[in-house]
Amino acid sequence: MATEQHRHNDRPLVLSTKNLRKVYMIEDLEAIALRDISLDIHEGEFVSIMGPSGSGKSTLLQILGCLERPTDGKYLLDGKDLEHYSDDELAHIRNKKIGFIFQAFNLLPRLSVIDNVKLPLIYANIYEPERTRIAREMVTMVGLGERENFPTVKLSGGQKQRVAIARALVNDPKVIFADEPTGSLDSKSGAVILAFLQELHEQGHTIVMVTHESYVAAAAERIIHIKDGLIESDEWVEHRHRVKETDTIK
Repeated sequence: MATEQHRHNDRPLVLSTKNLRKVYMIEDLEAIALRDISLDIHEGEFVSIMGPSGSGKSTLLQILGCLERPTDGKYLLDGKDLEHYSDDELAHIRNKKIGFIFQAFNLLPRLSVIDNVKLPLIYANIYEPERTRIAREMVTMVGLGERENFPTVKLSGGQKQRVAIARALVNDPKVIFADEPTGSLDSKSGAVILAFLQELHEQGHTIVMVTHESYVAAAAERIIHIKDGLIESDEWVEHRHRVKETDTIK
């Protein structure tokens, strides 16, 4: 690895945090999840956030994804300081600027593939038939065009994650957050998803991925290690592994 903190400084800044802290109150005790997190991520980066269980990586992703608020510190998304935004305004920002890919997929199992992908467009007040056109384009892009009317409950884990990716992309988000995206998949399906994320990155998408697995993190171009709520290291991958769909991740 090579430390090159300014590799993409010529690109627009997508998100920036300064002295971010998150404290939870458990009964009368303080539990500090994040202590002092300052980082910048520029447009077009693929960043992995690594750390053991309890390190604070998932809490950081929740704050970056506007699902939680920090206790202290600043968070700017696409140049906007989110501190004084209402919950409704944050929900609007999530829908317009953020795409989520979760370990547990978070799909509605009885809905079809295309109807799951349409959901963010409904919340964005995009009307039919434009909604169907955009959703169908995304479903086809992830290779599930022939299954667009299948209920997602009938899909494999890898197919469900591809539906989640299509849903994450449907509003053309500023940044895609992936929370342990291979965690519920077998090794072959996991390689397919990692290869797909690398392909999205090469198309220009900004991706921030949380994982506790070093081989998953190595699919990114930059790896941030978090321990005990602090950034332990922030390094660029010098010889990045290009994942192939035929690989088996270990």
